[in-house]
Amino acid sequence: MIKVGIHGSTGRVGELLINNLRDDTQAQAVTLHAIEEFKFHVAEDVLITNDTKTLLDNADVVIDFTLPNGTESLLETAIKDCPRALVIGTTGLSKHQLNLLEEASKYMPILYATNMSLGVAILNKLAHMASGALADFDAEIVEQHHRYKKDAPSGTALTLAEHVADARGLDLDNVRVSGRDGNIGERTKDEIAVMALRGGDIVGRHTVGFYNDGEFIEINHTATSRDTFAKGAIKAAKWIVNQENGLYNITDCLGI
Repeated sequence: MIKVGIHGSTGRVGELLINNLRDDTQAQAVTLHAIEEFKFHVAEDVLITNDTKTLLDNADVVIDFTLPNGTESLLETAIKDCPRALVIGTTGLSKHQLNLLEEASKYMPILYATNMSLGVAILNKLAHMASGALADFDAEIVEQHHRYKKDAPSGTALTLAEHVADARGLDLDNVRVSGRDGNIGERTKDEIAVMALRGGDIVGRHTVGFYNDGEFIEINHTATSRDTFAKGAIKAAKWIVNQENGLYNITDCLGI
């Protein structure tokens, strides 16, 4: 049985992870990192701790759905005290935190994904293919999430934009636009817009559009339940625990 630790266990995805692992025949949640009280039932035989090293020490693999600072703390502790297989689903990581992720992967296997769903993994593939084939089309990305989401644009949208830019040989940092207001002039040929909408309880919707004179094509993915992310993360945890040190993504796990 694979022993799973959960970093960010009191959150919405954390609760889903715990519920899904309760009946899993290959993995179980054995230790939970918590800095807030649980608002749902947790089995008595599960270790609850607010110490990151204790979390790592008692698990074969740790799933992380926290905030960027929480992920940074997890990575620093793992590098220093206890390298462990990790599944990171936190979004909004800074360049420093992404560099830390790269450094940590020298000492342990890490799967990092801004979205854990199979559908989004396929969407990334389709976006890359379409972007290269439709190089003369204007590329725009729109993402929609619930009112409580803290980072914008979403990590998933930025990953999609990276695929679109890569297919055209562009550096996303040089061509990304995340807002338009006022008399800004005509749209440039290479710019890739990534726009964020927030409201209600939208779990997640991402649309990649390619627009030309006389025609356009849009590809979108809609998540109707966070359970999609929890199930994907558990699948990733079962896979990453048997891998060599290195940094992996969800497509490696899914074999696509």
